[in-house]
Amino acid sequence: KVGLKRREQLKDYTGKEEFNYFLSVLFPHDELHIMDYNRVVADLAGNSEEEFIRKISEKFTVEKNIGGRPYRPKARHTFGMYLDNRWYKLTAKSGTFDEDDAVESLDVSILQNNLLTPILGIKDPRTDQRIEFVGGIRGLEELEKRVKAGMKVAFSLYPTSIEELMKVADAEKLMPPKSTWFEPKLRSGIFIHKLSE
Repeated sequence: KVGLKRREQLKDYTGKEEFNYFLSVLFPHDELHIMDYNRVVADLAGNSEEEFIRKISEKFTVEKNIGGRPYRPKARHTFGMYLDNRWYKLTAKSGTFDEDDAVESLDVSILQNNLLTPILGIKDPRTDQRIEFVGGIRGLEELEKRVKAGMKVAFSLYPTSIEELMKVADAEKLMPPKSTWFEPKLRSGIFIHKLSE
C-alpha cells in the first residue's frame, strides 16, 4: 500500500524506485512452526457474565473446564475462554461458519464473526482499543495474568496450520489480522531496506 501511494505521488515514476521493493525471507514450509495467537478483551460490552455466556452458547457449545487448568485447544474450531478465574472450552456449532471457505473456516474468523463482533462489538481488531493479542510463545499463563490485571476475558485459539495458510494463499485471499505467530522469527534490525535517501 505504501508503494502504491508513493507511486501515485511521483510524477516521473520509472519502476526502479526503492519503494517498489521490500525485504522478504523464504523458509521451507516444513521448517516453519505456527503458534497460537490469543486474544484478551477489556470488557463484556455491557453484558453480565451470565448474559455473555448465554449469548456465546447460541453459536458455541460451552463447557466448564474441569480441573481449573488453562485450556489449550486440541483441535480446530475449539477455543479456550478464561472468565472470572475459570477456564471454559468453547466448540463452534455446525452451521456457524462455511467450512469450504478458506478464510471463514479459520478459527480466528469463527471467533471474530460469531463472538467478538456480534457479542463484544469488536468490528475491527486492528483498531479497537479494547482487544489485545498475546503470541503463543508467551503461554496461556499470560492470558490469566492479563485478566487478573484488569482485562475481562481471554481466548486461547488452536494454531492456524501451514496447510490452512497455504489454502488461503491458493484462494488468493488475505489472512485475517493477528492470525499467525510464526517461529522462527527474524531478528529485528539485521537487515534494513531504505525506501528513500
